[in-house]
Formats: sequence, C-alpha cells, structure tokens
Amino acid sequence: MKLRSSVTIIAGVVGVLLTLAVARLASLSHQVPALVPIPRSVERQHGTFVLRPQSRILADDQLMSTAQYLAARLRVSTGFELPISTQAESPAQGDIILKTQGVDRVAPEGYILNSSPQSVVIRGSQPEGVFYGAQSLLQLFSPAVFASKRAQKASWSIPCIKIEDAPRFSYRGFMLDVSRHFFSKEEIKRLLDLMALHKLNTFHWHLTDDQGWRVEIKEYPKLVEVGAWRKSIGFGLDPKASNAYGPDGRYGGFYSQSDIREIVTYAQVRHITVIPEIEMPGHSSAALLAYPEFGCPRTAPAQIRRAPDVYCAGKEETFTFLENVLIEICDLFPGKYIHIGGDEVSKRNWRECSLCQARIAGGQLKNEAGLQNYFERRIVKFLESKGRTAIGWSEIREGGLPPDVAIMDWLGEAADATHQGHDVVSCPNTYCYFDYYQSQDRSAEPPASGAYLPLERVYSFEPIPLGLDRVAQAHILGPQANLWTEYIPSIKQAEYMAFPRLCALAEVAWLPPDRLNWRDFSHRLEAHLKRLAELGVNYRKPQL
Repeated sequence: MKLRSSVTIIAGVVGVLLTLAVARLASLSHQVPALVPIPRSVERQHGTFVLRPQSRILADDQLMSTAQYLAARLRVSTGFELPISTQAESPAQGDIILKTQGVDRVAPEGYILNSSPQSVVIRGSQPEGVFYGAQSLLQLFSPAVFASKRAQKASWSIPCIKIEDAPRFSYRGFMLDVSRHFFSKEEIKRLLDLMALHKLNTFHWHLTDDQGWRVEIKEYPKLVEVGAWRKSIGFGLDPKASNAYGPDGRYGGFYSQSDIREIVTYAQVRHITVIPEIEMPGHSSAALLAYPEFGCPRTAPAQIRRAPDVYCAGKEETFTFLENVLIEICDLFPGKYIHIGGDEVSKRNWRECSLCQARIAGGQLKNEAGLQNYFERRIVKFLESKGRTAIGWSEIREGGLPPDVAIMDWLGEAADATHQGHDVVSCPNTYCYFDYYQSQDRSAEPPASGAYLPLERVYSFEPIPLGLDRVAQAHILGPQANLWTEYIPSIKQAEYMAFPRLCALAEVAWLPPDRLNWRDFSHRLEAHLKRLAELGVNYRKPQL
C-alpha cells in the first residue's frame, strides 16, 4: 500500500510538472511576435531586453549605414539618442550589436538575431542580412516604435528570442507606374521605406509611357519640358484628386537627375536596387510629343488622326536617340538591369511607314513582329556594351532574344521563358496586379482596373510554375507586385491599393511554400496593421 501510494504521488507530481511545462511552452509559443514576413525559425526564450536611454549601437565598419538607419528610426519614437560605436568597444547592458566580421554559415541575405536581457546581437554574412535583421528587431518592439513623434507611454522592451532567417528568392520586387500619375520624390522615399519594412529589395520604376516622361535627360531637354506634362489629370478622375500640377496648371511632373541620384542612394541604404524602365518601341507617345522626328513619317490620313505611339524602327536617328538616352540612364542607375518595356506594341504605324517596310525588306525580316525583334536586339546589344542586362515584359521573347535577357512575365508564361534559358521575374496579372479591385462589390471601392484580386489570392501565389525541373526553377528570380496607376492619382490611393496585399506578396517572396499558412498570416496581419497605422499608411482594412 505504501509503495503504491508513493508511486501514485510521484506519478501525480510528474503529471503536474509535465502539464505545467506544456502550458509554459504553449504560453511561450503564443508570445512569439507577429512578424511580417514571418522568419523561418523563431525560438522564444525567457526574459526581456529593454532599450534604455544609455543604450548604444555597436557595429562593424561596413554596417554603419544600417546602424545609422536604425538609430534614426528609434530616435523618432523613443527620443533616445543612441550613439553608434565600433565593435572595438565592450558591450554594455542594453546595447544593440551588429556584426558581419567572423560570421559564416549564414545564407546570403540571411541573419541570426539573438536578444537577451543583456543585449541584442544581429549577425549576418552580408550587410543586407543584418539590415533585414534590424527590420525584424523593429517589429519586435511595440507598434509605437513606428510613430512619427515621440511615444511618451510606450514600453521599449522586446522578448528574448532567437531568430534564424533567410529569404527564399533573391528578387523581391515592387513596381510603381509614375507615368500615368506623378509621385513626388518624398512620396517615392516613403514607398521605399515601406518596402524595406517588408524586406523587399527591388524597386521597378516605370518612368516613361504614353502619358508622361518622368526622368530628365540632359541631351534631350524637351522630354521633360514637353513630355512630362499634359492638359489635365485624365482617366475621368476628379482634378482635385492630385496635387501634381505645374505653375501653368498643366498636370504632371518629372525627376531631375539630382532627384534620381538622391532616390537611388536612399534606396541603396535600404538595400533596394532600383530598376528604371524606359518604354520602347511602343508606349512612347510622351517622348514622340517632345521629339516627333523619331516617329514614323505621318502621311496617311489615318496616321494624321492618330497620336504616334511607337518609335520609327526604320530611322537610324531613332536608335541614336535611344542610345543617348540609355547612356544617361546607365549613369543614373548603377544596378544590373535596365528595363526596356516591349509590351503591347502597336505595329499599325510600321505597316504604313515606308522606312519601316524598307528595314523589313532589307533585313530579310518576315514582318512587323520581326521588326520588333530587330529593334529589341539592337537595344539589348547596346546595353550589353555598357555592362548592363536588358529586362522586358513577356512579349519581348517573341521571335527569340539572347538567353541573358531577363523576362518580366505578366502573361503567365514563366515556364516557357525558363525553357528558353531566360531568367524570369514572376508577376502574372492574375496574382500580382495591385491596380485590380479588392472587392467584388465595386460600388464599395474607388475606381480601379476591371479584374478582382483579393488579399487571400495574393497570398496563394506560387512564383515557380508546377513541373519545372531544378535547372528551370533556378531561372525564377522571384516575384513582383505591379501597381499601374491609371486610377491612382495620389500616394494615399497608392497605399490603399498596395496594402495589405504587398504584405502578403512579401511573405510569399520570403518563405518556402511549406511555411506559408493563410490563417497564421491573417492573425499576424492584425498586429502588423497596427504598425502600418503608426506609419500613417492608408491601408485597406481587410476582412480576415
């Protein structure tokens, strides 16, 4: 009897301890912060780290820009003047330590974050990874850390935690069309900050199209003097919906080369590469309004009634013009890729142009489609001579281009492009066009493009098509969200269309597919929206 009682007591004690342990672990798991995108590995530990007025940021030399970025962000909301020092100094209570020296076995763009009651240490093999670790650190704090002024009542503590993280894709993009509607330099910087928060690393800047030319080219000043402006806001929108008007009342605007350099530098600090897009050969009405001599001769009555929208492929002067433009573009944008458009090219002017028809006959080209391929091959070869790689929309692969030309696939043809040897940015309109409606009840939404793209569908996107072998899969660089702005005349409207759908795409770009979980994302998004609210983002309130 005594033995049985002892065994029963011991079993009971063990059961209680196990129950308490399980409860404690469950409690810790519920305390895992709601990060977006969620890291690959999060281990909650005991205790908290407290940021103090005396805290410092200790950083390796190559991480000084990240240290300055982090200190500036924390200064606004905490009021703490966090001094930045080198790793040569000994850590003290409350310090944040950023390290790349002596760090290996961390994936490219990956990081390890350890927070303890003593300090926070963020390690990475590359500066990019440490920067992304700093973004996760900011999200560990109260949402008040993103406030635009000092948050008096906030507590600046974070849980002790270990995060090991790295992205799935090397390319994680967002495209903004500034041709249809112009966004100021400061508004572009704001969007870059929001991209950085979500660990996106490529800003595709759609700078030219039919409705406006937005980048200063010294060789051709009329591109912005004439091509950057139009008579009205257009697209049937209320003229008061935008403030992008010149002193003479014309609608539009442009970025000076000084503006461009400032924005590119701003992006580089946030480890964001800027890809400029200069549309050709079509979608070129704004450029041809400024320099009509680079369009086809307008002789037929039908042409007289139409505004020219495609460059003349029969004139050598056209290629001289575009090469001179691209020389200045390459000087302004140091990244690998220059986007050359190539989509939706109307060939009607070419069919009626004697110079273009002579080019087709003299070059033994089959037709106008062959002429477009000839046009693009010349531009691709020129960019190669400048050490750059061309990237263009789905249509440019028609007729065949060199494999090193990258494809931005909006038509859902990524598999075919990889089989031709092209690297591909995956952005099919059915998942990645954020100008589409967010509700089937269009009366409840502002004007948008015709299709329907809800948040959950964005989160369900798989950038790698089914059935690709490993060689073909390696050609998928990553996904990109595209925001065309026909009906988006302001930064507030751009935010409404982008968020929270861009949060979903950022997680798709970051995580392997087996880690994606819509229900978990929905719960975390509720907390993340509080961060966006502190940042003043005009996000659409989703029904989760």
